Amino acid sequence: MYVEFKDISEDSRVWVYQAARQFTEQEMELISRKLSAFCDGWNTHGNRMPTSFQILDNQILVLAVDESGLGASGCSIDSSVRTLRELESEIENNITDQGKVTFKSNTGEITVASALGIKSKVTSGEIDTQTLVINPQVKNKKDLESIWILAGNSWLNRYFPN
Repeated sequence: MYVEFKDISEDSRVWVYQAARQFTEQEMELISRKLSAFCDGWNTHGNRMPTSFQILDNQILVLAVDESGLGASGCSIDSSVRTLRELESEIENNITDQGKVTFKSNTGEITVASALGIKSKVTSGEIDTQTLVINPQVKNKKDLESIWILAGNSWLNRYFPN
């Protein structure tokens, strides 16, 4: 069952999806309609779960499910990914590929890059220790407080000179 994001438990499990580019207003309306309907019917083994979603920075999509009553099953998680892939196709924006690193410039501009080429972004100075990057350790709603962390405090730290 769909629940407003502000009302879902802080312990709710979350999945963070980084879109390749910002969503337009029309796309955000479409995403909101489709995900509201999906969340309203999202279930595990026939039991509906409190679920929600949020769009951050017009580019980051967060799905949340309160697993306090029932844990999300593999099938229920697969159904959420199928829904996101359908949206991807409709809006022609890569959402589900997990091989991406999202970072924010000093001006607030969000860039998404392939994880395979991220070392070159560090070497070129496009990413430094103070650059904000998406925290891949976010697992529940309360962790969203630290969704953006300094690159120097992330797994990217290994690419910076000591």
